[in-house]
Amino acid sequence: MGSSAGEVIGVSDDEGDCAEWVFPAAPDAVRTARSLVRRTLGEWRLDSIGDIAALLVSELVTNALRHATGPIGVRLVCEPAGAAGVLRVEVSDPLPDPPRERVARPDDEDGRGLQLVASAARRWGTRPGEAGKTVWFELALPR
Repeated sequence: MGSSAGEVIGVSDDEGDCAEWVFPAAPDAVRTARSLVRRTLGEWRLDSIGDIAALLVSELVTNALRHATGPIGVRLVCEPAGAAGVLRVEVSDPLPDPPRERVARPDDEDGRGLQLVASAARRWGTRPGEAGKTVWFELALPR
């Protein structure tokens, strides 16, 4: 029986402030990732940043699906360090090349994902992994 994005390959949420999923590179991975992010942030009482986090995860998972063929990881880490707490969201894929931010023309149908992440997130970046890369962003926690 094949795995679809509706089935989570692996999840570890042994800490209350970290959740992680791995999805096969299938089209419904975007919808499933968005849903899991919203649900998890609701459980963590972070509903106020759930919509923007889900939107940005959708953009990064879509990018990963467009360019990578292997599993896609999504990880949420909540770091409530006083008034400067952050939610860090990471999307990993097996392709080592970092994403390139580009300027989309008004009639382009794609190319705005990283612009959206850059404008909505407090910080964002990429880092190489053992196999592939991780694109991450941070959102300020509500006070």
